[in-house]
Amino acid sequence: MCRDYLRPVLLIFASIAVGVVGWSGYMLLLPVALGFPVLWSIAQTRSVAALVSAGYFLAASRGLPQGVAAFYSSDIWPGLLLWLCASLSFVTVHTVFWTINARTRPFRYFLAVVVMSIPPFGITGWAHPVTAAGVLFPGWGWWGLGLMTAGLAGLVTRIWPAVAIALTGFWLWSAATWTDPKIPDGWRGVDLELGVSLGREAGLQRQRDMIATVRGAATDSARFVALPESALGFWTPTVERVWTGALRDGAATVIAGAALLDAGGYDNVLVAIDRKGGRILYRERMPVPGSMWQPWRSWFGESGGTRADFFANPVVSIDASRAAPLICYEQLIVWPVLQSMLHDPDFIIAVGNGWWTEGTSIVAIQRAATAAWARLFAKPLVITFNT
Repeated sequence: MCRDYLRPVLLIFASIAVGVVGWSGYMLLLPVALGFPVLWSIAQTRSVAALVSAGYFLAASRGLPQGVAAFYSSDIWPGLLLWLCASLSFVTVHTVFWTINARTRPFRYFLAVVVMSIPPFGITGWAHPVTAAGVLFPGWGWWGLGLMTAGLAGLVTRIWPAVAIALTGFWLWSAATWTDPKIPDGWRGVDLELGVSLGREAGLQRQRDMIATVRGAATDSARFVALPESALGFWTPTVERVWTGALRDGAATVIAGAALLDAGGYDNVLVAIDRKGGRILYRERMPVPGSMWQPWRSWFGESGGTRADFFANPVVSIDASRAAPLICYEQLIVWPVLQSMLHDPDFIIAVGNGWWTEGTSIVAIQRAATAAWARLFAKPLVITFNT
């Protein structure tokens, strides 16, 4: 009887360890997440598979309760509630697709991988093991993604030890030869340490400080300067005039985060500004569910919240180049980056505002995941965060 309980307990604790280590924020440890499908497949009952899935997901997203508490300046309980609710989609999908039938298990796990990559379940598809493709197969592009998907399916078969050994070989080779994504020529991403004030302090002095930061970063070799999400606060005609005037005597182009407000809510956007003026470059496809994206407001006739543009503007034109923008939360899920890669952009630009994640590994995970995708598709990467 004791042995009957020992195996499930060991599987659950192992799944927690895989979630903690794989999603610690160290890019070369992302392949540890591939231990999850193995543990899921060797669960002997559907209920144990559900607990293994919950252990992995909750461990991987462990920074959420503390981050939500900081974001709302509240106690830990709202964060815990959101943490548990977010795990429901992952657990539900992997519980429904689990099967004791070894012959159909690879196909069913493949379906789970796909379902957790695209909306609606992909909206909370964090900690997706397929993200490790960039570490195992850097530069292989769609072929690498295909091999990663096949490897995930192989890890839920009876020959999983052989598949694991093969994937480990790719992992070790990649770790020995690893190089970080390059920065595009002429670009510079500026990290800020302005905490909660970024985007909330909207005075003229803050804009002047940002302009001074851009002038310090812009050089003959860096004509494009990227600033984090929310760097400009609310995008208004006055803010546009201030920045256009400041850039009139130079050749620099600034890409910065801002909020575009109207009566129905607001868009989280990237703005491009140069001496000729400013324009909305990109509207965020998937804002943070719950804290930013609140679709239920419209059900009750209320306004507010951030709009989600879902599959809009996967690539944008900047000068003569085409970029794949990813704002904050989009770096944690799968479909925005894959949708952008379908259009073969020249580089990726990733921005975020992570002041609320202090004491967690969330920003480190965002950076690691984005860099892994950039390496998979051999794309240069511009990245900028506020903390």
